[in-house]
Amino acid sequence: MTLSDTSTWLPLDGLAPGFDANKAPTVDDLQGRSFVLHDDEGGPDRVTGTDVAAGETFLVDDDLYYVQRHPSADSREAVSLFLDLRAGRALVVTTTIGEHGTPRVTQEFRPATIDGHAVRGEPMAPSTALIGRRVLWVYSPEHAYEHVYLSPHWYTWQCLAGPERGLADTDENTVYRIRPGIHVFTWREKVIPCASVTVADHRDARHLRSHGVLFGLDATGEHPAHFTFGAYGRLLGTTVHPAGFDPAEG
Repeated sequence: MTLSDTSTWLPLDGLAPGFDANKAPTVDDLQGRSFVLHDDEGGPDRVTGTDVAAGETFLVDDDLYYVQRHPSADSREAVSLFLDLRAGRALVVTTTIGEHGTPRVTQEFRPATIDGHAVRGEPMAPSTALIGRRVLWVYSPEHAYEHVYLSPHWYTWQCLAGPERGLADTDENTVYRIRPGIHVFTWREKVIPCASVTVADHRDARHLRSHGVLFGLDATGEHPAHFTFGAYGRLLGTTVHPAGFDPAEG
């Protein structure tokens, strides 16, 4: 592989085999339940019914769930749902494969409240808390990457082990705070037409945990590819910028 020749980079479906080795077991805590979400923006046309049985459900923390709904085989849209039943809050992330553009795969974020649940605490909202962190993520015995969170818009990844070893790039990212120390981290790649949604628990720097999904186009460039995964991580280091040079500052 020529590292600078992006035409030789592995397609999304080529990465999938074995990448899910550290995926957490799914749970059936929400089996048979449905939820009505009211967008924080309000309005009767922004009310969404959700069927959690239509995908995989992962327990992130006490009363905090990540539901990845399974798109149909030809769907160009995938929905990730985060439900905090303790706080009565939710976040819906919709990932869409477009016809063109860079990045080809885009994402929409919709914070919401859960109908019938008491609403507590702060809304799920964009966060700069990860900026300056350098983290090792291990997805399987063969797959490992490091992330460097640069700014509210950019992060850098580098493959340390696996079929993409030696590859690196800087791509778009978006971060939402779900609970203290727990964040939804998403990215959108410009070389491979794909995007990811993850939820990462950063509360223990030596024992990070994440759950997520990759969604995009397969090697043909015509058909969607979609798979869930998980990772164990640890904090490698933190950069602290001096005042006036901090990317987190508006």
